[in-house]
Amino acid sequence: MKKIIFRKLLSDWIVFFLITLFISSVIVWIVQAINFLDLVLDGRDYWIYIYFSLLNFPKILTKIIPFILFFSLFYILVRNEEKNELSIFWYHGVKKINVINFFFKISLLLFLIQIFLSTYIVPYSLNKGRLLLKNSNINYFESFIKSKKFNDTLKGLTLYSENQDPNGDLHNLYIKKDNDNEFQITYAKKGIFKIINNIPILVLFDGETISTNNNQITNFSFSKSDLILKNHDINATTYTKNQEILTKNLLMCLNKIYELNFFKKKAENFNQENCSESNKVNLLIEFYKRLIMPLYIPILSIVPFILIISSKVNSNYFKIKILTFLIGLSIVIFSETTTKLISVNIIKNIQILIIPLFLLIIFYSIFFLNFRNLFKNKI
Repeated sequence: MKKIIFRKLLSDWIVFFLITLFISSVIVWIVQAINFLDLVLDGRDYWIYIYFSLLNFPKILTKIIPFILFFSLFYILVRNEEKNELSIFWYHGVKKINVINFFFKISLLLFLIQIFLSTYIVPYSLNKGRLLLKNSNINYFESFIKSKKFNDTLKGLTLYSENQDPNGDLHNLYIKKDNDNEFQITYAKKGIFKIINNIPILVLFDGETISTNNNQITNFSFSKSDLILKNHDINATTYTKNQEILTKNLLMCLNKIYELNFFKKKAENFNQENCSESNKVNLLIEFYKRLIMPLYIPILSIVPFILIISSKVNSNYFKIKILTFLIGLSIVIFSETTTKLISVNIIKNIQILIIPLFLLIIFYSIFFLNFRNLFKNKI
């Protein structure tokens, strides 16, 4: 009978957890995907936009899993208490501490999943997204120049158009080309995009070009001039961000910075962008996000069970519900803000690392003391 009860409670939670996680992650992904629309406006293919957006989905999951875990358990416990189903559990001899331990063990599996996502899937997908943008091409040149907006999508090239007519022709253009310490500025009354032999060309009419060469300024006027756009690289981020560093490289980097004796053979030929003393704190923060923050998942799995200390017949039950939700929400926020506390001070970092263990001991102590008192009162 007890197995059936546990199975029922677990199935209710899993179904609600997965549905809530899916809906929440999709909503956040859609909002984030809207922010990536500039990729299309800059002239990239739609599949580049979709693929890049999907590559950011694992990061969204790792961000919302802790809160969804807490919220789903909180909701299931409140719903079961309102329907008097929790009373049935206790009536059949199910011990409250056993229920807490059961879900704590389940949360350890979710903890391992979170570790896998944060240490492998997320950095891999973000790095793949960066390479995707780096190697992508501008295919819709006629769409990436918007009137009254400076556009620097192409590296070393800034374009501006005062207006664009219904035919797509640009009017009163400003074009600046940078090349080391030299530059070239072109003004034109009109510009038309054309594709000649698969080469994108901006045809300029009635303009003037001012350029510098060996500190000499020259200018010439033209009635028609072609600006070839194919030879310009995309002005996208090419360096590797900390969140895009593979975890094995992150560990190797910290090993190198702190001059530890791990990975001796691999460390000799190790070379990673951003691996420097000046970036040490940011690397420690990234290490904390991937390997330490998931430790808050087991804590968030037992916080909702503060609800079962009392029952809905208690006059303070509503206050306990509010308090429980606020405690869980505070832990979620606190776990995110602790990244701001990471520093080069090793002792301070160790103190931050043991906070999850400290919180776990506190909550288990609360449950142990309350359930022991309940047992004594029954005797």
